[in-house]
Amino acid sequence: MDKIIYVDNAATTELDSEIFEKMLPYMTQNYGNPSSIHKMGRIAKEAVENARIKVAKAINCQPSEIYFTGGGSEADTWAIFGLAQARKSKGKHIITLAIEHHAVLHSVEALAKIGFEVTYLKVDNKGLIDIEELKKAIRQDTILITIIYANNEIGTIQPIEQIGKIAKEKGIIFHTDAVQAIGNIEVDVKKQNIDMLSLAAHKFYGPKGVGALYIKKGIAIQNLIYGGGQEKKKRAGTENVASIVGLGFAIEKAVSNLEKNSIFVKELRDKLINGVLSAIPFTRLNGDLEKRLPGNANFSLEYIEGEAILLMLDLKGICASSGSACTSGSLDPSHVLLAIGLSHDVAHGSLRITLGHNNTIQEIDYILNELPLIAHKLRKMSPLWEKVENKGE
Repeated sequence: MDKIIYVDNAATTELDSEIFEKMLPYMTQNYGNPSSIHKMGRIAKEAVENARIKVAKAINCQPSEIYFTGGGSEADTWAIFGLAQARKSKGKHIITLAIEHHAVLHSVEALAKIGFEVTYLKVDNKGLIDIEELKKAIRQDTILITIIYANNEIGTIQPIEQIGKIAKEKGIIFHTDAVQAIGNIEVDVKKQNIDMLSLAAHKFYGPKGVGALYIKKGIAIQNLIYGGGQEKKKRAGTENVASIVGLGFAIEKAVSNLEKNSIFVKELRDKLINGVLSAIPFTRLNGDLEKRLPGNANFSLEYIEGEAILLMLDLKGICASSGSACTSGSLDPSHVLLAIGLSHDVAHGSLRITLGHNNTIQEIDYILNELPLIAHKLRKMSPLWEKVENKGE
């Protein structure tokens, strides 16, 4: 197949051509600074506020509760550091999950170095939180619970509404990294008792380098970036108008087509999962089969290195990954896979295929034809696989 097959949508999605067209005027003729009081500035300001309305509608909050950021990692960092600094007089205890995105893990690690205490909740072998363990972890000085909505590697969706209810009953602020969830599953911050939520446009066919943080009205957090009075004096810096416009239209389009796209992508995913598990022995699916993002398929192929799989797939025109794009340069096995109980050896043989609505059944068929051949070829090179074959296992 001459065409490149892109199945790494959890890392980033293609910028929708319709969204790009909506952005273009704000890179050319409507290039004013939103803080300027002249007509060009007012046009830009209106575009930013219209995008804010679209984002708020998508997650069921007020536009005044949406703050634009430079992406999901900034939103996570701001939520965690800002809340911790604002509430440190009330307590310095934070609860999170062992399988969080590194934007969250590195933020709480940095806070731990300056006197905060962090409890890392374990997950089961499917990546799900134990609600009873969460309840036991809550203390008088707990000020923040930050739990990822849907895991970026194995796709497991946490019981967010249940977690939010517990946090509300205890008077604790609840933040969720919903970067992978938005545009893939329904999110309602009011219904789910979410106090703060992070999102990023490039995960739902919008531009890279722009995101947003939802902060429930009445919650005070300290600034992360200082300077001018942008974003209601909470996040300084001239707004990236074109990208914010793209974020607004992208989230509106994603939410309006949510059910249709979800059904289609899930069908592709299930075909892929069933095909891989039936064609390649000594392969396991990581994550929960039901409580799972529609497009996520994460496999562990024993007796194979994940990097070797990726290189061989790339030679066949298939773009996949072994885990989070943020840690692709690391030789260490995924912290997520280790947390769900996989050994280092098995975790090293991971393959993450994440599908989007631009993928096709024909592409899945092609992957199902090539991947078993690649797995067989790589295993033939492994002395460990030779022992397995000799034992007739």
